[in-house]
Amino acid sequence: MRTKLLAMTTCLFLLLTIVSVTPSYAVGEGEWITKYKVVDASTGAVLIEVNFETGVNSTYAPILEGAELEVTFTVNVVVTGGTIRLSTSMLHSKIKSTFWDLVTANYSSNFVSYNPNSAANDFTAAKGTFDMICYGKIRDYPASTVFPVPVELVKLASSGGDVLDQIKPNIVNAAVDEYQKLLVQKEAKLQSLKDSGVAAGYVELYGNVIDQAKAEVAQGYVDSAIALLNALAVSSEPSSSFMEVLYIPIIGVLAAVAVAFVLVFMRARGKVNYFLSVIEDQIKDLEGLTLRASKIDRTISSSLEGVKDRLMRLVGA
Repeated sequence: MRTKLLAMTTCLFLLLTIVSVTPSYAVGEGEWITKYKVVDASTGAVLIEVNFETGVNSTYAPILEGAELEVTFTVNVVVTGGTIRLSTSMLHSKIKSTFWDLVTANYSSNFVSYNPNSAANDFTAAKGTFDMICYGKIRDYPASTVFPVPVELVKLASSGGDVLDQIKPNIVNAAVDEYQKLLVQKEAKLQSLKDSGVAAGYVELYGNVIDQAKAEVAQGYVDSAIALLNALAVSSEPSSSFMEVLYIPIIGVLAAVAVAFVLVFMRARGKVNYFLSVIEDQIKDLEGLTLRASKIDRTISSSLEGVKDRLMRLVGA
């Protein structure tokens, strides 16, 4: 009995000893990487700037697929002992010769077999801070990719693979960037319509088109969403019930233009024919509407004529 008790005591002592010498890592954004700046290496434009110490968190422009990036960051090493891996998921830069540039020279002795041209490097943790720059290129994604896509520009991980901290912003393509800019413009316009007392029916239709554009993006149909938002480019808005009656069919016709873009994503022949027939009906209705509008406002009439021409081109008329 005494022998078993002695053995258990010894095991407990060894366990406590192991725990006491094993470094513990804090996990959380800003715990290790205290600040960073993402720059477009091709143009020098600052895209993102974050400083957890001062509370700065600014995004000036989106990061696009295929972009060449320069990521400057500061690491605050909070423990001494143990191995930490610093890595990036970016491709090798086409305009820079290395992945890494260790700015703080006095911390270089802690890096094990440091290779600035390797996507991953290990270093021995020692309390202190160091500044580093990571160079890399965001890969181009397949056409079927649904953006935005989060990408690890920089990652700190323990020897066991646990993520300690990371710089992981979202990446978009040019189409998503265009959509996001348009969405900001149209939502601002919608608010101004509400504030200006524009006819309620028109405001509701305007908001419905924006909501539909968001739904299209959620399904991955970015081009269709862009078409919907562009269809909201009306030169003037109705301020009376009489003009509201006129504008309701106008918005319906403009939305039909956007529907045509959805045809690209339709595989079933029956659905394509159905939408084509709907658009052809809209063209017929538009001819009469254009004639009536010409008696009220030549600008509106000209706009409708342009919409009709686009619809006719889409259906091959």
